[in-house]
Amino acid sequence: MAGGQRPLAYLFWHWPRAEAPRATYERDLVAFHAALRAARPRGFLDSTTFRVAAPPFGSRRDGYEDWYLVDDYAALGVLETAAVADAGGVGERHDRAARAAGTGTAGLYGLRAGRPGLGGGVAHWFHKPDGMGYGDLDELLTPLLDGGGAGAGLWQRKLTFGPAPEFCVAAAGRLELPAGLEVLALGRTRLPDRP
Repeated sequence: MAGGQRPLAYLFWHWPRAEAPRATYERDLVAFHAALRAARPRGFLDSTTFRVAAPPFGSRRDGYEDWYLVDDYAALGVLETAAVADAGGVGERHDRAARAAGTGTAGLYGLRAGRPGLGGGVAHWFHKPDGMGYGDLDELLTPLLDGGGAGAGLWQRKLTFGPAPEFCVAAAGRLELPAGLEVLALGRTRLPDRP
């Protein structure tokens, strides 16, 4: 992270076409992310794919949740260009996975507190309750992130490209978030880092 700033995460939820074999789709996703990490475009920090249960803000089928961490907004453009570029085979691997993809939706999130939480486990999705200030929400969640959160991070939506909730606490396992928050906890399994 440049200058101690908090990263941004482009999240992309996607589902393979019905006729696409899941094992092949997953292999192609893993190969794409490995090539992207090897290419290390400017401002890129990390990326990964999770297998997820069907979120209510997308397809009704189980699918995938990609996280792309970058330094800042400028790095998003660099990432987009690098994802389809021929350098290091990134573009070819992207195209292979994209050909088997069906639908998708996305959002852009910023890390508000804690650590990114890309290890797997559970994503806790929720909206800030009406009438609650952002400072009050931070006060409510900070002890959880600092204490038993074990790598948990609070992400807040910056831009929306679909119907995903405003907040996500990404953690290694299920957390008991404070009363008053209507939380949808979705299990996720990180795909291996190597094809």
